[in-house]
Amino acid sequence: MTSTDNERWQQVKKRLRVELGEDVFSSWFARIELENADNGTIRLSVPTRFLRNWIQSHYSEKVLGLWQAEDPLVSRLELSVRSATVRPLPTKPKAPDAQLHAREATLNGAEVRASVPFMTVHEALGGSPLDPRLTFETFIVGRSNTLANAAARQVATSRRGEPLMFNPLYIHSGVGLGKTHLLQAITWAGNGGERKVLYLTAERFMYGFVSALRTQTTLAFKEAVRAIDVLMIDDLQFLQGRSTQAEFCHTLNALIDAGRQVVIASDRPPADLESLDDRVRSRLAGGLVVEIGSLGEELRLEILKSRIAAACIHHPGFDVPAPVLAFIAKSVTHNGRDLEGAVNRLLAHSKLTGQPVTLEMAEHEMRDLIRPAEPKRVRIEDIQRVVARQYNVSRADLLSSRRTANVVRPRQVAMYLAKVLTLRSLPEIGRRFGGRDHTTVLHAVRKIETLAGNDSAFAEEIESLKRQLQD
Repeated sequence: MTSTDNERWQQVKKRLRVELGEDVFSSWFARIELENADNGTIRLSVPTRFLRNWIQSHYSEKVLGLWQAEDPLVSRLELSVRSATVRPLPTKPKAPDAQLHAREATLNGAEVRASVPFMTVHEALGGSPLDPRLTFETFIVGRSNTLANAAARQVATSRRGEPLMFNPLYIHSGVGLGKTHLLQAITWAGNGGERKVLYLTAERFMYGFVSALRTQTTLAFKEAVRAIDVLMIDDLQFLQGRSTQAEFCHTLNALIDAGRQVVIASDRPPADLESLDDRVRSRLAGGLVVEIGSLGEELRLEILKSRIAAACIHHPGFDVPAPVLAFIAKSVTHNGRDLEGAVNRLLAHSKLTGQPVTLEMAEHEMRDLIRPAEPKRVRIEDIQRVVARQYNVSRADLLSSRRTANVVRPRQVAMYLAKVLTLRSLPEIGRRFGGRDHTTVLHAVRKIETLAGNDSAFAEEIESLKRQLQD
């Protein structure tokens, strides 16, 4: 292979990038290599059979045409799957997904290995980037996440063909409490196994589907995703677009009906995913729904110890006294990311100033991480339950079309509380109350505000309901 052939190949790739766009080029051509060029035949190689088939079906004519523009004597294009090789992680990856090419990575002195079949499947299908630190070994288990951890491990250790205990597995929690850690841990546990495991963020799923629509390759996209044995979708609350949600619904049904495992993570339970179709929410709720609660002080302390132990491997002189650990565990209560930020601040101060870590220094550095306790997140279901109990009606009555006085007033109260205690819009609240119009909700809110302003006893009744819901 001559230098001229390499120059022509670079020109072909440049044209592909311009004509197809950076996203499509990165997805399908970033890992294609020129093997040789002779006797009018160009031989290219890719790391996986899937990539070869896809390029042959959708882009072979375009690639050949671009080669012929550079060299009119070329008449044939051959694609092959090159033998798997172990490649080191680039020191400066050209794209975020380049980290997925790593075959070996070192974390906290422990070696994290990714087998070639696992990573090439993940790469070829456009899987979201994986963090080698997020494994089951580094997940700290406490009272608030025991069930979620056990369920995730059960999914990770299941074998192809075995009956699924629960499907889908749906994990929800606030920010920074470990949802993504568990999903990626399942993915890493699939390393080298017999099952095809794929981790996607909702954003990546949307991008893949929209790109397939744009390039008229939706059938191949569907077939590829539905051939996965364990599919994980992270941050489902960000899934937008009617056609994308419809495709997700079809994918979810197809995988579950075929006995393949689906794992979902979101910041809220299925019932609160207002933008999703009722059928999708029902299917999600039909599996195992697990909430990861807030981190208790004991768990926060264990997380801090783990993070500091990891930092000490690379920074042997780094030492955090027990009183400082206890102070941070007691004061920094928001989520695990704040705890990691706290450790990074202590490490930076220690290394940059050369001063030892003291309680006084920690109190100064942690000022903005010590946040007031967040108010309890009130759900519409909780409002309906409390109001129904207060006024001796059923939740079904609140959602029904009944217009008797003993139902209308509680329904209006519940709608009013939903408006003032949640972030839901008027149309969303209306849908949650039997599919009512937003003008009905607005009327209820104004009615209750007027009554509370004119009747102090009724106003106290409303305040009492608010306290019940917020305590």
